[in-house]
This record gives sequence, structure tokens and C-alpha cells, in this order.
Amino acid sequence: MFEGSYIVEERYDLWSLATFKPNKNIPIHRWFYFKEGFSRDLVVMLLQELGVSRGCVVLDPFVGSGTTPLACMEEGFVGVGVDASPLAVFVSLAKTRIYDPVELREALDKCLSTAPQHPALPDGLSPTVRRAFPRRNLEELFNLKEAVDEIEPKGPRIFLKLALMNASVKASYIFRDGSVLRFVKRPVPPLRTIFRRIAQSMIEDVNRVKFKCGPAVILQGDARRLNQIEDESVDAVITSPPYLNKIEYTRVYEVELEIFFGKKVQDLIRSYIGLVGREAPRVIPGLEDLPDSAKLYFSDMREVLEEMWRVLKDGGKAAVVVAGGVYPDRVVESDYILADLARRAGFKVEKIRVVGKRVATSGRVHRIGAARESIVYLAK
Repeated sequence: MFEGSYIVEERYDLWSLATFKPNKNIPIHRWFYFKEGFSRDLVVMLLQELGVSRGCVVLDPFVGSGTTPLACMEEGFVGVGVDASPLAVFVSLAKTRIYDPVELREALDKCLSTAPQHPALPDGLSPTVRRAFPRRNLEELFNLKEAVDEIEPKGPRIFLKLALMNASVKASYIFRDGSVLRFVKRPVPPLRTIFRRIAQSMIEDVNRVKFKCGPAVILQGDARRLNQIEDESVDAVITSPPYLNKIEYTRVYEVELEIFFGKKVQDLIRSYIGLVGREAPRVIPGLEDLPDSAKLYFSDMREVLEEMWRVLKDGGKAAVVVAGGVYPDRVVESDYILADLARRAGFKVEKIRVVGKRVATSGRVHRIGAARESIVYLAK
């Protein structure tokens, strides 16, 4: 639609950096597997390419599992993360604290020694949660959660809550198949054993990592309305909004949301970008022929780009990772559309770097195009 208007660079050798996989072997980054996220190495590369100086403020308004602010702490930048999801905010907060390993070990020992031994299932548990665990592990989960909730100070409590969340999934029947949550009956280990092992492994990670600054600032909010962030207070933005047509990440984490945050999925009204109610989309000239969901998505993204413009300092830079949306009759070129919306918001589009491409088909046989994964580079 807008091809030819911008500099386009193809770098398919960088594709793996736009995935979460490289984080699986990196201390602290690996504490929560977030399939939709990008890698620490991508953030480090972008910080260098955007020319951000040490000590500057870097914002990720779709913080996900906290990769951007955590990498900023490692590299000497002030990381700020915002997300609409309470789960994303918690995980990012837990990964971007500065912990005392001795304090963590003491808290773990206390938790394991004081956890109630009696079955303690709360009333009102959903059928989904009950199906997710063997009965013994579900009872143990709430016993350990009760002990974790009593831990003081706050830092070790947050740390152990994340460790317990990770352990609970490994001691469950949960199987995440893309955007679908399924349950597969299989032998699973006792929860207490795996909780101890995961918490000890996380403490070892704390010992391995030395931060150059931090902790990061993590906020719950809406990327379309960054009310907690002042005008022209941010030096750079590195982010990846939910991909078009792959925007429902909430349901695959519904077990964690209910157990650890008391949230039912039906209570989290999902818009195209935020977990908030949404207004009717503004009409965007040139996008009238898109599918309705794409119109809504880009209406939201226009507001996000306008907020990015507001909070960035003059001369500030941004890198936005996006992917094309696949529909039965077409591929929507998200990178070109986002670049055009950014230009309308006042940005200079420096380039579009294509890092991935996949063939899109209809009915598995009819090729309808290629969906690109790209990084859009912007300057204010």
C-alpha cells in the first residue's frame, strides 16, 4: 500500500533476535517464557543503533515480560515499562528489581517451613483452574501461595511469587498451543519440589548478574494514554505492540491470572491494544478498505504513536517491531501502514528493516502473499 515511500532494508539474518528464544539461556531474562516477546540481544543492538547515551530514559509501552527495561539495567540505561496486563506488569516488576541473595534464601526457607500442610482450596475456583492440576498440586499451590503472601519485605515476596508461578505451570497439565490453552494429562512432579528447585535456580541467576543501574520503573497503564509519563521526558522507545490478528494473549495465561491476581478472563475487557474499554475507532483516511479488525487495530496504534511523539524528547528515536496480519483474502502490510501513521503523527521514518518473512496461504493451498516481520525506525 505504501511500498516505495520508505527506505527498506532486508536483514533476515536478524530474525531470531525478534523472537524470545535467545532469552531462554540468559539469567533473569529466562525467568518467564513469553513466546510473543523479543530478545535481550535485539534490545542491545537497537540501543546502539539508536545512538542512546548511557543514563538516558528508554520506554517500552508494551513491556510484556520486561525484556527492554531489564536489558537497559544491564547496559546502564533508565528503563521504563508500561503494560495493560497485570500479569505482564508483575513479571516485568519481578525481573527488574535488585535483590539480596541472602535475603532471598532466608525468605525461601521461611516459606517452605511455614506453608500450611492442610488442603486449602478457596471457594469459587473456575473449572479451568481445577482441570489444570492434579488435586495434590492444586492444594499445595494454595498452601505455598499463602506462605509467600506473608513474606516481608516486598522484594522477596515478589521474587517468590514469580518462582511459584513458574513452578505451578511445570507441575500442571497446562499446554500452550499458540493462542490456545489446552490441558494434557501426564505425570507431573510434586509442586513443592519443583518450587524449591526453581527458586534456587533464580537465586543463582541473581548472583550472576551485575546491573549498571536500576531498578526499572514498571507501570500498569494503556499505551494509548501514557498519563503517568510527562511530555518530552523519554530519550528512546523500543517496543513491540501486539501483532495484528494475533492480539489475544490474555486467555493462554488465564490460570495464572485467576490464581495469582484474582482475575477472570471475562473480567478483562480486551481492546485491540489495551485491557480497557474502547471507544469507536477514528476513521483513518486511506485505510477504509481494510478488514474491520485491522481498522480498529490501526486506530489504536495511531493513538499509541501520538503518545510516543508526545513523551519523546526532540531528537528522540524509536524502534517498533511489527508483523503483517494474515486474513483469508490478503496480507495487511503492518510495517508500511505503521510507518505512514508515524509520519502523520510527526515522526521521520528513517527506515524499515525486514527481519522475517513467511508465506501466507488461504485454505493451506492458495498463496495470498508474504507476511513480513519488520522493525520500523523513527525519529522525532
